[in-house]
Amino acid sequence: MIPARVPLRVLMASTSYPRDEQDWRGVFIRAMTDALARRDDVEMRVWCPPGPLPANVGQAATSEDTAWLDALSKVGGIAMAIRRRNLAGLLAGVHLLHRLRKLYQRESDVDLVHANWLQTALPLPRNGKPLLATVLGTDYKLLGIPGLVSALRHQFTGRAVALCPNADWMVPGLQKHFGDLAIVRCVPFGINKAYFDLERKPVRPAHWICVSRITRPKIGDLFNWCETSFRSQCRELHLFGPMQEPIQIPEWVHYHGPVSQTDLLDQLLPKATGLISLSRHPEGRPQIMLEAMAASVPIVASDLEAHIDLVETTRAGVICRRAEDLADALEQMESDQGRAAGNRGRSSAMNLYGTWDDCAARYAELYGELTGR
Repeated sequence: MIPARVPLRVLMASTSYPRDEQDWRGVFIRAMTDALARRDDVEMRVWCPPGPLPANVGQAATSEDTAWLDALSKVGGIAMAIRRRNLAGLLAGVHLLHRLRKLYQRESDVDLVHANWLQTALPLPRNGKPLLATVLGTDYKLLGIPGLVSALRHQFTGRAVALCPNADWMVPGLQKHFGDLAIVRCVPFGINKAYFDLERKPVRPAHWICVSRITRPKIGDLFNWCETSFRSQCRELHLFGPMQEPIQIPEWVHYHGPVSQTDLLDQLLPKATGLISLSRHPEGRPQIMLEAMAASVPIVASDLEAHIDLVETTRAGVICRRAEDLADALEQMESDQGRAAGNRGRSSAMNLYGTWDDCAARYAELYGELTGR
């Protein structure tokens, strides 16, 4: 008889996690955790803010950690704290590294650490434990901070490391900085199967949606470029997301506040004509765009590397490089060309990215490579 395979003990660290079904924060972390928990070759413990973990996943955070992470989430998370560039943001970063250091020392019996956000690897003890670190657009941009690459290289030396950006465009830069010390492999996030099953029934007037945190970089050129096109009677712009900076929303924009996954699936995407993002934020691979593609919703997006990598290569929509392109892009996506783009997007989303279970399988394969099991 072949003995049963012993599951790998994995410690996942994340500074975001949804509090409940309506919470928008860290939804992708919950989906990732749920999918990994469904595997019989992985045993998970997660250090994260309070929220509904699967029954077979342990919470690695102490009660003090949980309270601190909860408070951090309420002010926008560590990325927002750091972007403020004030004393409070600096202290938040120091406290985070201190708590992570204690976590890694406390959980020394794990087989592997899965760090969500590259910089959470900085406090790892020199114990040789394998590391898989996901890399998003935000933490990739932070590699420009003087000394950070050197500090990470120091941490990677003497252990097996995999760096996993969620989009291909980050691979060359990571390979340049760390390719001699780590496996660098794009691991696309998965998509909730319910998006692939969604049936669209677009409404009139044309119903364009933008789902985004409300910050100046995330809004980007949305208000500047869209006013003329959306002051007509033939289309509406509906904006969804948490207000994280004091920004005046123009009166011609229908602003609705934060949105849940349930609302996206049941109300927004089914009747949407298209998804629009004119962001200037350092995106990795926006999850809302993956979900729109799976739901066959065409996309109009700015010319960020992340958008080009996702939308232009799959022909799931149109990239706008200047304000003059926008009106034509909207008209195209409201026609038969938009339906064709939506169909291409759904096919690409399934073939290239798949479900969260597909994503978990990609991570599990790397876990095996790093641990030799």
